[in-house]
Amino acid sequence: MTLDVSERTESVAALEVEGLEYAYPDGTQALHGINLRVEPGEKVALVGPNGSGKSTLLLNLNGIYRAQRGDITVFGERLEERTLGSIRAKVGLLFSNPDDQLFSPTVLEDVAYGPLHMGLPRDEVLARAREALAAVGMQEFESRAPHHLSLGQKKRVAIASVLSMGTPLLALDEPTANLDPRSRRELIELLDRLRLTIIVATHDLALVGDILPRTVVLDGGRVVADRPSRDVLTDSALLFEHGLEPLSMHGHPHA
Repeated sequence: MTLDVSERTESVAALEVEGLEYAYPDGTQALHGINLRVEPGEKVALVGPNGSGKSTLLLNLNGIYRAQRGDITVFGERLEERTLGSIRAKVGLLFSNPDDQLFSPTVLEDVAYGPLHMGLPRDEVLARAREALAAVGMQEFESRAPHHLSLGQKKRVAIASVLSMGTPLLALDEPTANLDPRSRRELIELLDRLRLTIIVATHDLALVGDILPRTVVLDGGRVVADRPSRDVLTDSALLFEHGLEPLSMHGHPHA
């Protein structure tokens, strides 16, 4: 397993979303013609007010939600019924609440679950799981029960459970929500180290300024801005208009 997939062919986008339309079962339209292209190795923020479509877009990327119209292509492979398994192996989705994806008796079993169900030999499964735990600094917790971990530790284990599958694209929903300052900083440093394509739906604009050079602003299920993060985070009018609070950019590397 490698945590660096940036050597993939440059001509193929990591993610291409074209004309994506999604409505909830009650008929409420959540996404209106979303177009988005993300290159391999890019780290992109999705920001916007509650109900803007951020989480809904992430849930469409690996087919948990199925769009009524439009196309999603991941590293050159189009999302459709027959490619669902392959796409889910490429797009690792991290829910905002890690308890939604940690369910095994021990940390190691949770992280090994994905590769085990890919049909890999036991030795390779264990090697992948332990390498992923080391990558997130949780190797000493492999025999611990996940429900005994802190929230920050659970989030790191959830990331390891995705890394163990070798997914080249990581999609995270509010990864720093409810974390104490130290856990938040550790998680941000971890995401900064990972050499993957990363898309983060977040209200944490300081996180955006720290490690996500590009920001896509969603509002009302539409892309209303797609610019370098330094431009978005210093555009007070844009932020206010779309329910976001401006942030001082002092001390942020992408400022």
